[in-house]
Amino acid sequence: MNDETLQSIADQLEIPLKQVRAAVELLEAGNTIPFIARYRKEATGMLDEIALRAIEDAAERAAALAARKTTVLKSIEEQGLLTTALQQQIQQCTDMRSLETLYLPFKPKRRTRATIARERGLQPLADLLASQSRLGKAKQQTLSQFVDAAKEVPDVKAALAGALDIVAEQWSEDPETRTWMADQTMKYGRVTSTIKRGKKSAEGAEKFDQYFERQESVNRIPGHRLLAMMRGSSENILRINVELDSDRERNELKRRLVHNRDFEFFNELQDCVDDCYERLLMPATESTVLQHLKEKADEEAIAVFGKNLQELLMSAPAGAKVTIGIDPGFRTGCKVAVVDGTGKFVANATIYPTPPKNDTRGAAAVLLDLIRKHSAQLIAIGNGTASRETDAFVGALIKEHHLDVTKVMVSESGASIYSASELAAKEFPDLDITVRGAISIARRLQDPLAELVKSDPKSIGVGQYQHDVNQAQLRKCLDRVVESCVNRVGVDLNMASAPLLSYVAGIGPKLAEKIVEHRNANGKFSNRNQLTSVPKLGKKAFQQSAGFLRIRGGDQPLDESAVHPESYVVVQRMAKSLQSDLKSIVGNTALCQKLNAKDFADDQFGIPTVQDILSELGKPGRDPRSEFKAAKFDDAINEIGDLKPNMVLEGVITNVTHFGAFVDLGVHQDGLIHVSQLSDQYVSDPSEVVSVGDVVKVKVLEVDLARKRISVTRKF
Repeated sequence: MNDETLQSIADQLEIPLKQVRAAVELLEAGNTIPFIARYRKEATGMLDEIALRAIEDAAERAAALAARKTTVLKSIEEQGLLTTALQQQIQQCTDMRSLETLYLPFKPKRRTRATIARERGLQPLADLLASQSRLGKAKQQTLSQFVDAAKEVPDVKAALAGALDIVAEQWSEDPETRTWMADQTMKYGRVTSTIKRGKKSAEGAEKFDQYFERQESVNRIPGHRLLAMMRGSSENILRINVELDSDRERNELKRRLVHNRDFEFFNELQDCVDDCYERLLMPATESTVLQHLKEKADEEAIAVFGKNLQELLMSAPAGAKVTIGIDPGFRTGCKVAVVDGTGKFVANATIYPTPPKNDTRGAAAVLLDLIRKHSAQLIAIGNGTASRETDAFVGALIKEHHLDVTKVMVSESGASIYSASELAAKEFPDLDITVRGAISIARRLQDPLAELVKSDPKSIGVGQYQHDVNQAQLRKCLDRVVESCVNRVGVDLNMASAPLLSYVAGIGPKLAEKIVEHRNANGKFSNRNQLTSVPKLGKKAFQQSAGFLRIRGGDQPLDESAVHPESYVVVQRMAKSLQSDLKSIVGNTALCQKLNAKDFADDQFGIPTVQDILSELGKPGRDPRSEFKAAKFDDAINEIGDLKPNMVLEGVITNVTHFGAFVDLGVHQDGLIHVSQLSDQYVSDPSEVVSVGDVVKVKVLEVDLARKRISVTRKF
């Protein structure tokens, strides 16, 4: 990448050129973002993942823009229309939108009224009209030169109409005019949504009732409202338009485009402006502005989704405890699965504690036997159908028998998709889909990150409009979030599933499968170096991944930490200076505090790296996630009809949006804490005060049973 592009990225991101260059060079050399952020701090000047991702994205955009410029220049040159001035304009473009605006007049297009007029030989007449230079002769005399029945121009009226069609198209494709029109619309335009005729009583129309007649300023419309309108349009309920004060804009266009009052065709050009505005320019501007607003709304929605997913993946793990997972149900019963502290499936059963069977005695006997036989410490209950009834049954059982067991309601969003997947079938080929779901629910409680990576992030239920936004960008964002979380926490090499391993820096799906196959065939890894014996796992993959892989109780005590193998030599020097050995220094905070980072820094390992090593040695392999805490739902509240205004309840934040946060109260329908109800202080961004997974207390404000809407507040 050339210096000019690097400087442009540096200016755009307000990051020193030296750091941008170092980051790009590392990326071009095949290094991953987690590896660079963690183990190449000296090279990048301590750039974090967020800054590195921004540089990566900017570099990709720059490469795409450069490639598009080459294509555009070649296309125009082949048409014989490339001038030096135009070439310079194209080369100076800094974004794709301005480049495409310049290219528009030269872009191959479908047959239009203007192209038909050109085929009929009317371009010279259009040029005369566009020049607006006084002709000094009668209009009829000028037009009659272009009458040609053979070319389907039977009279002067047809000649003038065709030439004006060409002029109108040229005006509509002029870069300055299009830019001006877009700017006017962004400043003064309104996005309107209206209910389509006959759709008010259509199925699903009630979801969009607030948009049946709505106007929003283009420059102020919130992204979530635009996406809601667009969803209504895609479901054929709403009609969306962009509106302007057309009289004002047309008059201004006439002043800009028609400047010679003495020109013989002045009045005809005035009318041509009206045609250009209504038929070409405004529809094109409407499309451009809506596309721009959609892109902006997509970015906002994807960012919120990504943040929510990160909070969920980084939820506190309940830990390596024997856990019973219950996938609740009415008619088909509750599927129960027991997993040991490592997540290994142990046993399963089906119980019927809810209607229509109501076999609470038999269900209690089965569940009690499983708890005692396997010394279960946790019970994870899926939050779907029959969850509150099942939760009440389990709570009564624990209370009656004084069991030392903690029950927790667990989100089962995406669990059904995982349980029916090829991955689940491969892991549990002999188990029913519903049993696989119960196993997944149990594992989600033990370690949310390790289990949730097996599901498509879009199905986990922490976003809004995930099916309406740009799918490629959404996938890219969510994959990055998962990758970041996995590498931040670290992965147990001898326990991790292939899906989890696939997100480790430098690994990927194919190598992850190879690692698991090698582990199954040869037993547990006893040190990181054994990774190099995995087929097709080369030096680069080892370098990128080794620091994020953990080996508990192996040959090398540092393999349990985030210290990279390339830095083991530094730790050996530390141990030697303390006249100790590696085993004694790892995990010994007191010993580590005696060491000074400056004493061990050199040209290869700078102070930031040495400081990271010392921090890791004090608490090797520490989990950055918070301590586990379960919400306590009110046993008397089982369904939305049980809720009353002014009730104070405990719940769990399930989703955070720009307009507020959703909270699970244990009634199968999340309540909304509007942004205005999140705090006594003004809140501009809900994510600043709540996160997915937070346990909060709220007061019920309003319950709309008909529309299944619950409004709650934290202001009490």
